[in-house]
This record gives sequence, C-alpha cells and structure tokens, in this order.
Amino acid sequence: MKLSTTIIVAFCTSLSGCLQTPDFDSVPRIEYAAIDQFPETDPVTKEKLREKVVITVTFEDKEGDLGATADERSDEDFKARYGKTGNYELVTLTKQLNGSWDERILSVDSVMWMPILKPDGKPGAIKGKLDLQVDRIYGNTTVDVEQKFKVRIRDRALHYSNQVETDVVTVPGYR
Repeated sequence: MKLSTTIIVAFCTSLSGCLQTPDFDSVPRIEYAAIDQFPETDPVTKEKLREKVVITVTFEDKEGDLGATADERSDEDFKARYGKTGNYELVTLTKQLNGSWDERILSVDSVMWMPILKPDGKPGAIKGKLDLQVDRIYGNTTVDVEQKFKVRIRDRALHYSNQVETDVVTVPGYR
C-alpha cells in the first residue's frame, strides 16, 4: 500500500515538473469578448433609470500585476502614478447624425479601476475575463444614441495593453 502511494506521489510530482508556464508578454494583452446591456427600472413607477452596459474582455499577463486594492485606490500617491485615468481606459465613441463617430473619454468614465487580480501578490502569469460596467442615465432630454467603446488596461508597471473595440449598443445619450 505504501509503495503504491509513493509511486502515485512520485508520478504526480514528475507531472507537475512538466507543466510549462504560459509564454505571455510582460505587457498585458486583451481581446474583446462581449458587450451586454440591460435597463435598471424604478420598482414602483417602472420608469427606466439607467442602461447598464457590461463590456467583457479576456486578458493575459506574464507577471500578473493587474489591479489595485481598495486601500490603494484611496491613496493619493498611488493614484498619482496613473495620472488622470485608473488602470482601465475607456474611450466612448458616439455615432453622430452625419454618420461619423465622436470619440472621447467621458468625465463619468475618466477614472476607472479594476480590483487586484492576484491577491497573493506573487508574480506569475494569469489570464481570465474582466467585466467593466458603465451606466448611461435616462433623463428628460436623452435620446437613443449608438455607442461603441475602446478599452485598454494598465498593469502596475504602467504598461498599457493593446486597445480593443466593442460592438455597437443603443443607449440613452445626448446629441
């Protein structure tokens, strides 16, 4: 019995040595995965309050140094390293009446943070999915507008990822 347990442990140990570390780049890489939206309504009046848009990207990073803790996000010295954005960059493109796209970082989306993605703090490759939610508020003068988004992320070494563009959604907005 002891011999078979020893053989199994030795076999598993030898297999773990065969697992290769993913060959990711030091600069984070993202890919567009999906965009989804759903309205939030007032439970009493059933009036639409906001349109919630969820942008999903997949990511990979060699060091796993993505995200920021809640304490870091409230630390002015930490935030100063990132300038006027957080570790997400979201550019909103709004379709104009003439068919062109107006591209800008909206003030409501100017500073965005993702949570720490590797809480143990140990360097190492990670990959996964990120969901970024943005809200578009319904108001008395809003109209349906078509929007799409460009997304980039930054790691703790301040490397920008590539930029990806989403599909088009219709949300409340202004002309």
